[in-house]
Amino acid sequence: MSSASTLAPALTAETVAAVQRRTRGVLMAGQVLAGLGMGATLSIGAILAAEISGSPAFSGMAATAVTLGAALAAIPLARLARRTGRAPALATGALTAAVGAIVSMTAAGLQSFPLLLLGILLIGSGTAVNLQSRFAAVDLAAPATRGRDLSLVVWATTVGAVSGPNLIGPGESLGAYLGLPDLSGPFLFTVIAQSLAAVLYLVGLRPDPLRIAEAWRDEQARAARAEEERSGVAAPVVVDAVDDRPGIRLAMLSIALSHATMVAVMAMTPVHLTAHGASLVIVGFTISLHIAGMYALSPVFGILADRVGRRATVLMGQGMLAASLLMTGLGSESEGWVVAGLIFLGLGWSASTVAGSALLTESAAPDRRTIVQGRSDLVMSGSGAVGGALAGVVLAMLGYNGLSFVTMALVATVVVALAITPRRAAVDSSV
Repeated sequence: MSSASTLAPALTAETVAAVQRRTRGVLMAGQVLAGLGMGATLSIGAILAAEISGSPAFSGMAATAVTLGAALAAIPLARLARRTGRAPALATGALTAAVGAIVSMTAAGLQSFPLLLLGILLIGSGTAVNLQSRFAAVDLAAPATRGRDLSLVVWATTVGAVSGPNLIGPGESLGAYLGLPDLSGPFLFTVIAQSLAAVLYLVGLRPDPLRIAEAWRDEQARAARAEEERSGVAAPVVVDAVDDRPGIRLAMLSIALSHATMVAVMAMTPVHLTAHGASLVIVGFTISLHIAGMYALSPVFGILADRVGRRATVLMGQGMLAASLLMTGLGSESEGWVVAGLIFLGLGWSASTVAGSALLTESAAPDRRTIVQGRSDLVMSGSGAVGGALAGVVLAMLGYNGLSFVTMALVATVVVALAITPRRAAVDSSV
């Protein structure tokens, strides 16, 4: 019996539902705070990297460092969550990101490029927290609403992701007022936002959803044993007591390759547009619409994942990714088609990530979910880093349209995996 059962000896379905509603609200607020801090940091980080290094060629190292930091933090945060609960793990990741922002500000003052990369690497743990938050949202979710609850937390990222970059100007003004080094002011927002998020997790996630989920499973197991002794009828076998390994592999592949597809094309779109004479206004507008596609409609895809199924929604996402690549490939010389393609790119990523994450959660045995989720986040971040790095090489060799057509192979791989992966006999029936 888990020690978690002592936390709530009289749990009821109503109590669990109430904790879940509170958890979802806290996680959504945390996503908004994190986005406000991260949005400005990622934009200014690239500019600061180019200035300190003395070469624009190193500006992309900021995005690489963030992605690498998210990948490195994924497993440790998942293990910490398994040992101590979601709140300490999420708070630790947020505080690590805050420390990274302080290190980055110090690097700006010292004009140290290695120290800047270290700081941005630590900030990447904030991205790992964002990824882990979507899984924390379904620790207590009912099977019928897992997709919706997960997608609402993803959706909350929209506020910070869209608003964050607009804080660069105010951040610089605040930094100048406080006498901070040039271009370091926006990092203040990361320090403040991530620190507030850490406090929010520690205070708001009480009782801890992961611990309550363990206690609720213990409660249900005790009730089943009591009923078995009373009636003499053996309790039915719980299907989700062991891993559905084919389902886990399918979910991880879908999430990772969808992310790699999105990063590869998105990262090269500003380069392509500016090379063809597009203004920075058009570039910014395109990326903003892409980000809106990534997050704004995630609740729709969450509801679809619950109603029509996880696999069907992942397939729908792959269809939108394929449509996006056709738009950017065949219409690479048209700003309108590229903009439309980037919108569909975000929508396809959203559908595949939301449904894939729900599939991953219900395919993993309850006592292994946090570790499996951490591995998935590691693979996802790593795939994005590799996709972004190779995209530049493919762009140089084959052009933007060639990049779109080559990336279509990733979509085809997911579609084939969906077709050949067997389904588990029954769906998960516990939290």
